Amino acid sequence: MENGAAPTAKPVIVAIDGPSGTGKSSTSKAVAAQLGLSYLDTGAQYRAITWWMVTNGIDLEDPTAIAAVAGKPEIVSGTDPAAPAITVDGVDVAGPIRTQEVTSKVSAVSAVPEVRARITELQRSLAAGAANGIVVEGRDIGTTVLPDADLKIFLTASPEARAARRSGELKGADVAATREALIKRDAADSSRKTSPLAKAGDAVEVDTTELTLAQVIECVVTLVEEKRAGK
Repeated sequence: MENGAAPTAKPVIVAIDGPSGTGKSSTSKAVAAQLGLSYLDTGAQYRAITWWMVTNGIDLEDPTAIAAVAGKPEIVSGTDPAAPAITVDGVDVAGPIRTQEVTSKVSAVSAVPEVRARITELQRSLAAGAANGIVVEGRDIGTTVLPDADLKIFLTASPEARAARRSGELKGADVAATREALIKRDAADSSRKTSPLAKAGDAVEVDTTELTLAQVIECVVTLVEEKRAGK
C-alpha cells in the first residue's frame, strides 16, 4: 500500500438494509472483507435471542413474556467478516439460529420493543467500537440504529428473484412456498410499530434483481470508496 493510504482512511460506518433474499449478507461480508472493515449481521442477533426464547420455553404468543426476559441472554457477536461468530451465554449458535423454527418465529420476537431496545444498544456499541469502520446489515439500521451512518444502502429485488435465491440457500426448498414466506415476513417486518423495515430518506437504493452477486458487491464497494474519498 503506497503512502500508507489504508491506515489513514477515515473510519466509515455503512448501513445496509433490505428484506430477505436481496443478497444483503453475502454483499455486506464481501464488502467488509475487501475494504478491511468490521461486519455485523444484526439479523443474527435477533435470531440468537429468538433461539434463546425457544430453547427456554418462553411463550412467543405473549409479548409481555418476551419483554420480561429480553435482558437475560448474553449475546456476543464477532465482527470478523471472514468468520462472523455469535454466541448466547457462551454457546456457539451460528448453526442453530438458522433453523426453520427460529426463522418462523424471529419476526414475532423482534417486534417486541424491549427486544429491539436491547439489541439496538448492542449494535450501537459494536459500531462505536469499530476502529476502522464497519458494515452493519439489517432492516432498520439506516433509519433507527445508526441514523448518522456515513453511507446508507437499501437493497431490493423482486419477490421472485429473492425466493429463488433463498430457496437455493435452503437447498431445494419449494420456491413458491419460499416466496410466500418472504412476502409474509416482509409484511410483518414492514408493519411493526417499533423500527419497521424501511428505506431511509438518504439511502442509496440498489435493485439487485438483474445483478450478479459480484456486480452488487462492486457497486457497493464503489459507493463506500467514494464516501471515504469525500465525494
